[in-house]
Amino acid sequence: MTRILRYFVLLLVLTFAVDSVAQSADENGTHKVKRKETIFGIARMYNLTIEDLIKANPEMKEPGYELKKGAIINIPVAKPDSTQTAYSEKPAVVPASQTAPVDDVRQREIRVGVMLPLHNINGDGKRMVEYYRGILMACDSLKKTGISIDIHAWNAAEDADMSQILQDPAAAKCDIIFGPLYSKQMQALSDFVEKNDIRLVIPFSINAPQLLTNRNIFQIWQSPTNINDATIVHYLEKFKDYHPIFIDCNDSTSKKGNFTFGLRRQLEGRNIDYSVTNLKSSEEVFSKSFSRTQKNMVILNTGRSPELGVAFAKINGLKFNNPSLDISMFGYTEWLMYTRTHLENFYKYDTYIPSHFYYNPLSSQTERLEQKYRWNFHSDMQNALPRFALTGFDHAYFFLKGLHKYGKTFNGAAGMFGYPPVQTPLVFERMGNGGLQNHSLLFVHYTPDHRVETVKF
Repeated sequence: MTRILRYFVLLLVLTFAVDSVAQSADENGTHKVKRKETIFGIARMYNLTIEDLIKANPEMKEPGYELKKGAIINIPVAKPDSTQTAYSEKPAVVPASQTAPVDDVRQREIRVGVMLPLHNINGDGKRMVEYYRGILMACDSLKKTGISIDIHAWNAAEDADMSQILQDPAAAKCDIIFGPLYSKQMQALSDFVEKNDIRLVIPFSINAPQLLTNRNIFQIWQSPTNINDATIVHYLEKFKDYHPIFIDCNDSTSKKGNFTFGLRRQLEGRNIDYSVTNLKSSEEVFSKSFSRTQKNMVILNTGRSPELGVAFAKINGLKFNNPSLDISMFGYTEWLMYTRTHLENFYKYDTYIPSHFYYNPLSSQTERLEQKYRWNFHSDMQNALPRFALTGFDHAYFFLKGLHKYGKTFNGAAGMFGYPPVQTPLVFERMGNGGLQNHSLLFVHYTPDHRVETVKF
């Protein structure tokens, strides 16, 4: 167990140890719950899956069930393949061929490193702890498919000495490292992974010029400029037959001008007519902006909820007086946070929202992971979009499954394997002779028949 994992147990941030040794139940096949133990931790203690433990204790399925100190729970007989470590049991993989390299990651455990601010001091640490927990949950899921994983974590806080962290012998043995969170840590980590042929996954938005020269780097974050450019390209492909209507919402704080002006220039270059109007325009002037013969696509120049509400009110009045008008809305990622207020209008106006993620609370996959998170860590995920734990789960599942299947030739390109993401799709492209950058984008589509679908690119 690394120093940071021991630190976590002390802080009660994590409630189990990765390197815990499998124990045996008492002579009655039961376990007496101790203070602060969790379902996840007990399952790992006895080298069981959560499902095995719950099956032996059906009361755990009851809504609102809480594991309490002193409770006696049943411990089923461990499976025959049980070993000493939670993520390092013998992998059920195809035997290595005679021509395979001796140290082929496809034929052994995958060695994972996490170098992020893993602490409970500030928002950065709390968010990264949740992200790390998502990685651990992905490791647990992959373990059940026969993929063996050995994971180490280091608290790479903002003031951490990366050179000191990288001296740990376990770091050089990693096949893949998730991190860092801070730009100033990039150079040391970039040099380290290049020297030791380790894949580096940068999960969040930092300045990483090393991406252009280091082929071992995967950068998941996309700049607003790249997202704008990709959104414009896909808009023009999908909605070329629509009549665009740009509504000025009089929001002096808006930063959506780069998108709306960029789209207008592209429309002009293709000789596609569009209209421009204003939220303060009279009903007559506003109405004249809409086509009576084409489908209309409304595009605001702000992502804020108050202006969106005014726009819907104005469009509702227009639609009441002109029922035959065909109107759709094209929004912004921020709109995903406004579903409680505007959901019915999203459906009514066939709304498309471009995003690099989609958190669907009604998905059975999402519900299952959120429930497991509560069982494992006795708390809910933070109320943020996207959810950090689900992001960590998707990232780890994608990369570790990719390494297991393709080894170190895995480049994250589209179609390499069929992983349906819970929240965060990933598609990578090589940046010249450097590393790989994520270029995934989707449109979240609210249909008039009250469905939500994702259009992936």
